[in-house]
Amino acid sequence: MKKYDRENESGLIVWIRFAEEDILSAKALLEKGIYNQVCFHSQQAAEKMLKAFLKSKEMVPPKIHSLLELLQMCKEKDNDFDLLQEECEYLSRFYLSIRYPDALVGSLSEGLPNLEEAKKALDFAEYIMKFVKGKL
Repeated sequence: MKKYDRENESGLIVWIRFAEEDILSAKALLEKGIYNQVCFHSQQAAEKMLKAFLKSKEMVPPKIHSLLELLQMCKEKDNDFDLLQEECEYLSRFYLSIRYPDALVGSLSEGLPNLEEAKKALDFAEYIMKFVKGKL
């Protein structure tokens, strides 16, 4: 794995690289059928991309995980981010619920996300990534 050289790479690029790694992780996990982790990494990719946008606006990315709060901050800089509301709402379900087994929110009987939910999460994360990259 590549070592990150924080002195020679802008902070913005590092945020994007980490988001891209979350997407790659989600895709690998989808192939293995580990759907809860697909959803988690999809949420993480979206979070990092929203933070990358804020970084591009010379803001210090806040140490929060709420996609909806981050989205609101992005909207204050660019109203077009309204277009990501549905995706952020969907992905927001997965941060805490996938981290802690007693808070699962998926469709399967044990509360885990199913294949359809995982694919949707990954699709939404990729859409957010493409959208934000288009704004940078």
